[in-house]
Amino acid sequence: MTDTIQVDIVSAEHEIYSGEAQMVFAPAELGEVGIAPGHAPLVTKMGPGEVRVKDTEGNESAFYVSGGMLEVQPKVVTVLSDTAQRAEDLDEAAILKAKEEAENAFHEKGEAIDYAKARAALAETAAQLQTLQRLRKRAGR
Repeated sequence: MTDTIQVDIVSAEHEIYSGEAQMVFAPAELGEVGIAPGHAPLVTKMGPGEVRVKDTEGNESAFYVSGGMLEVQPKVVTVLSDTAQRAEDLDEAAILKAKEEAENAFHEKGEAIDYAKARAALAETAAQLQTLQRLRKRAGR
C-alpha cells in the first residue's frame, strides 16, 4: 500500500486541483467521508459542501463543491462537480446576497415559486458560508 493517493477535482468548466494527497474528505450524500490511500472502490453522490485535501506535506486545501459525484479507486480519487472552486476564492458578499434572495422567495405572496429550487439555493449558500467559516477558523482569523 502506498502512502499517497492521486486526487483530481474537476468542475464543468475546468480542473480545479490535481495532485498527490495523504487524505481526502468529501461531503458524500449520507455524510462526510474520509478517504485514505488504498481505500475500497466507491462511487457516491455528493451534496453541496467542502472537499478537503491533505497534501503530502501535511498542508490542507479546501474547495467548495455544489454537489456531484465522488469516485474512489485504490490509487485515485476523482471529484466531479458542476461548480467547484477554492474556498479562498468564494465571494462572501455574493453568497449572502444569494442567500437573502432565496429566503425572500419563500416569503413572496402571490407568485408561483419553485420551492425545491429555493430550498436547493438555500442549501448551497449555507454550504458555501460553512466552507468559508471553516477556512477562517483553520487560518485563525
